[in-house]
Amino acid sequence: MTKLTQWLWALVLLGSAWAALTLGALELPPTCQEILWPLPTYLLVSAGCYALGTVGYRVATFHNCEDAARELQSQIQEARADLTRRGMRF
Repeated sequence: MTKLTQWLWALVLLGSAWAALTLGALELPPTCQEILWPLPTYLLVSAGCYALGTVGYRVATFHNCEDAARELQSQIQEARADLTRRGMRF
């Protein structure tokens, strides 16, 4: 099972449980009903905050590859030398 299907199954299960509770499958006190209606919005905002935090953390802890950077710089120098030899000016 792929990660997408796992997420879709979880969304279907949570959505059906939310729909059943909000449409009156069970008798709930009015305070619970008031909390249930905006619950998908709260979950969406929470998921967005989690995603933003995860991206921020991954960017902050991104590892530099010094060897790859040196190799790329040498390839750039070789390409510039080749282009200069062919008549291009920088």
